[in-house]
Amino acid sequence: MEQYTLNTAMQRIKEIAELLEQNTYDLEMSMKLYEEGVHLVSFCNTALNNARQRILELSELPEEDEADA
Repeated sequence: MEQYTLNTAMQRIKEIAELLEQNTYDLEMSMKLYEEGVHLVSFCNTALNNARQRILELSELPEEDEADA
C-alpha cells in the first residue's frame, strides 16, 4: 500500500466509497476496493488514536508559569 497521510487516506476512502456506489465493478474488483478501504479506515483510526493520546499527554504537562513557581 502507498504511504498515506491522514488527509490522503480519508480522500482515498471517499473515492473508494464513490466508486463502489457506482456499482460498475465486478465482484472481484469491488472486494479489492473494499479491502483497501478497510485498511485505510484502520490506518485513520490508528492515526487519530495516536493524535488523541499525544494531546492527552501534552495537556498533562505543567505550564511554564506553574513550573517556575
